Amino acid sequence: MILDLPEDLPPVLADSIQLEQVLLNLVRNAGEAMEAVDAQQRRLTLRTSVCADDSVQVVVSDTGPGIPPEMIARVFDPFFTTKAEGLGVGLSITRSILELHRGHLWVNSDLGCGCAFTFTLPTARLPTG
Repeated sequence: MILDLPEDLPPVLADSIQLEQVLLNLVRNAGEAMEAVDAQQRRLTLRTSVCADDSVQVVVSDTGPGIPPEMIARVFDPFFTTKAEGLGVGLSITRSILELHRGHLWVNSDLGCGCAFTFTLPTARLPTG
């Protein structure tokens, strides 16, 4: 696991338990995606940064097989799954949680090279004075 987490990020206004669930789901999915990959090639990266619009961006990426292009548009649909044992609700719930916090979630995938789930959240506007 590679962590790239600057300490000087601005705060976001969000429910910490719900954000924990978002991260847990994305990290778990990344880990499961890499199960068939040779252990020496597995890399799960968690990276945070500040975007130009002052939002905070979080990227969870893996070196798994990636998501086929024809499935990318459906990965956030309720009850759609690529897993034999999956229910297909995790990513749908994850996206809903982020949208309730005025955030956005999307995925980029390079078939055979892994994928990256990225989300942004607006920073908290703290009163001055």
